[in-house]
Amino acid sequence: MKRVVVVNGPNLNLLGIREPHIYGTRSLKDLEEIVRARAKSLDLEVSFYQSNHEGEIIDFLQEHAPGSAGIVINPAALTHYSVALYDCLQALALPVVEVHISNIHAREEYRSKSVTARAARGVITGLGFAGYEMALEYLAAQQ
Repeated sequence: MKRVVVVNGPNLNLLGIREPHIYGTRSLKDLEEIVRARAKSLDLEVSFYQSNHEGEIIDFLQEHAPGSAGIVINPAALTHYSVALYDCLQALALPVVEVHISNIHAREEYRSKSVTARAARGVITGLGFAGYEMALEYLAAQQ
């Protein structure tokens, strides 16, 4: 069974609490359950990780992503400034799909720029939790 790494960045542990008018009322646990169910239907195994710390995310990716079928990542605030995360994703040379729950282009201007997107095969933004499912579908079809 192919394995996919799903990483969520800073403050996504607050899903369901933080700005529900933007991110909805479902929790990170709810997201993981939805993604796990979709992965199972695609014959994928999923490894989840969430951290509020850039270096910890990079360490996790370097240790756990090699050998996987790809990475689904919502870098959250790191999207807009983390050259270190971009470099990590580039160096891993795996298919990456960047996902954002909200439409980053419909929010504050600084949110519309993604430093990390250049390391991704594609970016899904504004489709809520469904974006993660679409990312899994894409990665499942790549093998």
